Amino acid sequence: MAEHTTHKRRMGRRTFLAATGAIGAGAAIEGALAARASAATFGYTDDGTNYVISTGADLVLKVSHVNGDLTSLVYRGTEYEGYNGQNSHVESGLGASTVTISQSGTTILVTVVHGTLIHYYAARSGENNVYLWTNKADASFTATRYIVRVKPGLFPNTDPDAWDATTDTVIEAADIYRKPDGTTRAKHYSRLRVMDYDHIGWSTGSVGLWMVRSNHEKASGGPFYRSLLRHHNDGGAGLYEILHYGENQTEAERFGLQGPYVIAFTDGGAPASSLYARNIDTSWADGLGLSGWTGASGRGRVAGVGIAGRDTTYPYTVGLANPAAQYWGTADAGSGYFSIPKVLPGTYTLTVYKGELGVHTGSVTVAAGATTTLNTITVANDPSTASAIWRIGDWNGTPAGFKNADLMTYAHPSDTRASAWTGNFVVGSSAASSFPAYIWKDVNNGPAVYFKLTAAQAAAAHTLRIGVTTNYINGRPQVTVNDWSSSVPSPPAEPGTRTLTVGSYRGNNVTFTYAVPASAWLTDTSQYNVLRIYVASGSSGTGYLSPGVSVDAIDLLA
Repeated sequence: MAEHTTHKRRMGRRTFLAATGAIGAGAAIEGALAARASAATFGYTDDGTNYVISTGADLVLKVSHVNGDLTSLVYRGTEYEGYNGQNSHVESGLGASTVTISQSGTTILVTVVHGTLIHYYAARSGENNVYLWTNKADASFTATRYIVRVKPGLFPNTDPDAWDATTDTVIEAADIYRKPDGTTRAKHYSRLRVMDYDHIGWSTGSVGLWMVRSNHEKASGGPFYRSLLRHHNDGGAGLYEILHYGENQTEAERFGLQGPYVIAFTDGGAPASSLYARNIDTSWADGLGLSGWTGASGRGRVAGVGIAGRDTTYPYTVGLANPAAQYWGTADAGSGYFSIPKVLPGTYTLTVYKGELGVHTGSVTVAAGATTTLNTITVANDPSTASAIWRIGDWNGTPAGFKNADLMTYAHPSDTRASAWTGNFVVGSSAASSFPAYIWKDVNNGPAVYFKLTAAQAAAAHTLRIGVTTNYINGRPQVTVNDWSSSVPSPPAEPGTRTLTVGSYRGNNVTFTYAVPASAWLTDTSQYNVLRIYVASGSSGTGYLSPGVSVDAIDLLA
């Protein structure tokens, strides 16, 4: 029988528990996370304020038995934890909590209970890792995140999410900075979607500190969600696991147990791929008694034999979502085959994405221990297949190809590297890169598209389409064509927070259509018709915080 002990904090009591037996070779962790030889003994003590846990490798950590904060991370004798008097914790710190510790064989588990929220830390013998789970049962906390706070000056970082408050100037909401050279920095500027990364962190070359993300099954926003992942400034640094945050959220919050996500120390290299959410073996957690835990045997898989009707110039992603969970997988570039493992049982909406644009939806039911196999899916809702007189950009759910689009995932629109946000488009001679990715009411309202029509085209009504990936404060496009004006469309359901200035164009992908009558066109076919796109909104703002939209594609249908 594996040793199992539990410690509840009582004033004046001090205990020590150590693992029985030597750490065998089977406890070694692959790759850069391999445990180093150490004289430390796996176990824990109580220093009167914290539970002190030695992993038996090079890591010693402390967890407060008052509030569940992670108060110390000592790796090879160096303290990495904390800045400005703050510790690492769930949300912004839970406050007074019930904190207990237990040991089962080669695993030590700390349980933190605060109201309806339960948080767990686990340390395993011989590993330089901390495993974490968060079980949030309701909306009593507004966000779901864990932040690892790191002492300043320990890691180099000149990336877009790093700044120096002693030399840089705040330009927006106390969290976006302009450096003396005119470039911009913010904790929001990660460049990455959730599906783009397995881990985030820093390395000195000899020491690496990483946050290895969870599978995000209880997160919100899908595979393309963008949020802050880390920050680094003169006062300290932070690594984040963001599951639901008050910014750029496109769907309702999900509740339940999320994890494990992992704080990992290495010899400087990336964490081993065996810790990545798609690979991690969590069978050792099956007997820990985690509230809400579902092991591998209680999960199923979805597999699709292929996707027909694809535009092979784009990657395709298949997403599963219901109110309780979300998952995704990448379709094979050749066949469209996809496999999504480790799915909780239930019925899900299945969405096929071309780029980031949903082009097919269906329903799939998953059972524990079983694979649901789907026949070839045929894409029938790709707007790019519609015959168009002209088209600017392509329908892919992103502003890719338009002016400044890529820069906006890691910089503010005022950044000195951005091209002028003005720019008109002449059909037949202009590149999409000459048309702005974003349009704001107070910055570049009314960019023009110039185009000619044949006599036959000018004699008929046509449908104009404008794809918007997201907006800010109810911005939506109202258009004029020569002397004709459209009505103002209703505002779409989009995130109600900052979007365009915090590194994200990701919203709900809304297509606005306008029935343009034949009387709107010029009858002289040698003359250019002029389309102008204005941002309409009943909300007010100035500059880059005025109502705005992010453009996916614009076309005039034949």
